[in-house]
Amino acid sequence: MYSDDDLLLISGIQHFIFCRRQWALIHIEQQWEDNVLTYEGQTLHERSDNPKLIEKRQNILTIRALPVKSYEYGLTGRCDVVEFIEDPAGVHLHGREQTYRPNVVEYKHGKAKYDLSDTLQLLAESMCLEEMLGISIDSGDLFYFETHRRETIHFDDSLRQTLQETVNEMHGYWSKRYTPKVKTGPWCKRCSLANICLPELMKKRSAQKYLEERLAE
Repeated sequence: MYSDDDLLLISGIQHFIFCRRQWALIHIEQQWEDNVLTYEGQTLHERSDNPKLIEKRQNILTIRALPVKSYEYGLTGRCDVVEFIEDPAGVHLHGREQTYRPNVVEYKHGKAKYDLSDTLQLLAESMCLEEMLGISIDSGDLFYFETHRRETIHFDDSLRQTLQETVNEMHGYWSKRYTPKVKTGPWCKRCSLANICLPELMKKRSAQKYLEERLAE
């Protein structure tokens, strides 16, 4: 079990899958720089990030920006949207007579990715809810703004194992405060930290050390 001081942001899974170094620069060295993709993503999330916006339509209660955490996995964050669907086999919610089955909906800029970053983030949020509510969640949904498609993701044992291994690796870097070195490639051009990372210039130094030396000049 992890403590509050060791809880990692669920949103960091996106950075970690894209590039271990990018994740460490942001979450360990506290470096950040927006580009057009991050700005567009923030803009598209404005409505779903309003925690005061709660809707009840027929048998579905929709809650936005719901805080979640897991001490078993050492994760914390917010779900874009959680749909609580009336279900006799569900759980009781404070102030509600009915029982509900939770379904996490994560909103994403662009379209479905070639990797598991979106899927693992969705699963991580759902597993936090499992721990908090004492219920099993079999699936969740990803909504992509570019295609306006909502895709249901089923959580099997293999996917859960992949998440466990990913989170363990993240905690390993975090506990050592270690920023790994990575190979460069065409994906670096899409990175919001391209001007900070400079991997070719920092083979033996951390980004933080490099910036400190430049500022001292």
